[in-house]
Amino acid sequence: MKVTKIRGLLTCGALSMVLILASCSLSVGSQGGSSEKSNGGKITIVYATGKDTTGATKMMIDAFEKKYPNIHVKYRQMPADSGKQHDAYVTMLNAKSSEIDVFNIDTVWPAELAQAGYVYPLDRFIKKGHVDLSQYNNAAISAGQFNGKQWAIPLFIDVGLLFYRTDMVDAPPKTWDDLIAKAKKLKGEKGTDYGYLMQAKQYEGLVTNAVEFIYAYGGEILNDNGDVAVNSPGTIKGLKKMVEIANSDFVPRNITTFMETESHTAFIEGESPFMRNWPYAYSVANDNTQSKIAGNVAVAPLPEGDKGRASALGGWMVAMNKYSEHKKAAWKLLKFLTGPEGEKINAIKGSHAPAIMPLYKEKDVLAANPFFGEKGFLEGIKAAVPRPVVPNYQEVSEIIQIQVSKAIAKQETAEQAVRNMEKQLKAVLK
Repeated sequence: MKVTKIRGLLTCGALSMVLILASCSLSVGSQGGSSEKSNGGKITIVYATGKDTTGATKMMIDAFEKKYPNIHVKYRQMPADSGKQHDAYVTMLNAKSSEIDVFNIDTVWPAELAQAGYVYPLDRFIKKGHVDLSQYNNAAISAGQFNGKQWAIPLFIDVGLLFYRTDMVDAPPKTWDDLIAKAKKLKGEKGTDYGYLMQAKQYEGLVTNAVEFIYAYGGEILNDNGDVAVNSPGTIKGLKKMVEIANSDFVPRNITTFMETESHTAFIEGESPFMRNWPYAYSVANDNTQSKIAGNVAVAPLPEGDKGRASALGGWMVAMNKYSEHKKAAWKLLKFLTGPEGEKINAIKGSHAPAIMPLYKEKDVLAANPFFGEKGFLEGIKAAVPRPVVPNYQEVSEIIQIQVSKAIAKQETAEQAVRNMEKQLKAVLK
């Protein structure tokens, strides 16, 4: 990792060496970070997050500063690409930099950052601040835990959902077999080319799709103890169902090139009655300036397998830099952002799904996001399951991606793919 820059040896005049040592300061790794020497003696802290085009972040910061006038928040905008954000944070924190105090992290990063010693445990603050974690989505809270501690609190959540055209579908399919039957029947009607759209390219989205099938049929990647438990009848059955759909004649022939954008683009062009995607796609599909099916789109939870339904958990959380020089002020910001006030602003202004479940009953939240009140959306939230919570998640994800891709391409049977997955996961998680 890059060695942090030294922010400055102050040059003292012609004084004795003792006075130089006493008066000059060396700040290692701060790189212009938080400082208490702000206007009016305010404490200044830095909040880093990806690019926000909605204006919600600025609105949350303004509301926080109004509530805490002695704290000034600098908003540092990070790259929009989550991978670049991750790398920037790792480089910065590996150098023990205090230049940021609070920052947003993907739901699959907490374990990695916690084990590396980059983030500060929040349990003491949570207890003293009387934060009721039971008000949050359980899966989202779990994603921020590692080794029995809470390292991050969810800011908003994403879950996989089934989008369907109300001008073609009277009621959404209850099971995956029901979806297959309806997709076959509806393909070709009203100018559609397909019956179902999903994400099957070899990337992180493939993992989320796979997790949804695997858990719906009773399988799992890791058990509650963190042990590899992927080789089970449920996992094999779920993967077989995914492979069956990905190779069916009612999905695009090039489905293995589809990510979220390709899926929603085809859907809003009216090419399919069904699509699996994230909540953001609702506003896109019902935007009459870009969608041919606007006004005819609803959401439902993903179909059930033998053991119920499952939706992959996504979203973002807020963590505290272990090297922050102003942890009390940083906690106040973190608590505000992830508390009812912050999440409500983020929902209304940013259209982000709150992690605090009671907010879905707030009238102004529902007025800004009508689909938050739909039964299908709420059931999808309740069915959310996190991806494996491990420090080396990137390695785990790559193994799952490769083996699922091979199964879809018929290079391996589902049984072979699961056995290989088990062997390779045990090797990297031993």
